[in-house]
Amino acid sequence: MYTYKHPRPAVSVDIVLFQKMNEEYQVLLIKRAQDPFRGSYALPGGFVEMKESQEQAAERELGEETGVQNIHLTQIHTFSEPDRDPRGRVISTAYSAVIEEDDQVHPKAGSDAAEAGWFNLSDLPVLAFDHKLIIQISKEKLNL
Repeated sequence: MYTYKHPRPAVSVDIVLFQKMNEEYQVLLIKRAQDPFRGSYALPGGFVEMKESQEQAAERELGEETGVQNIHLTQIHTFSEPDRDPRGRVISTAYSAVIEEDDQVHPKAGSDAAEAGWFNLSDLPVLAFDHKLIIQISKEKLNL
């Protein structure tokens, strides 16, 4: 193991899962069960563990927090504003997918999520962190 003289940021992932329902797109959100932002809505996601890739972390976090598995996720963008997380310097890569209306994905809250469910993009609750921006950029990159 190496010792560095400069500080290192934490690395995380956020998952933006869209589904089209009745001609409108929805996004999968969780209600946070832990601080910071306990009780607020957020995208599923979390910290990358030392022995996994970001892609593996995205799949793991989506499964742990929502029960949703076997979704092909695409890397969208890396978010690195220094103050994006009140816990410290956290750099997050967003992964996204669009689920077809026929796929009928039914999320269940798990891990550190108190709730998990679909929200219309036209009527989103107030979101934790910079997740409103992450959703907006994901929509743009996926041409939704």
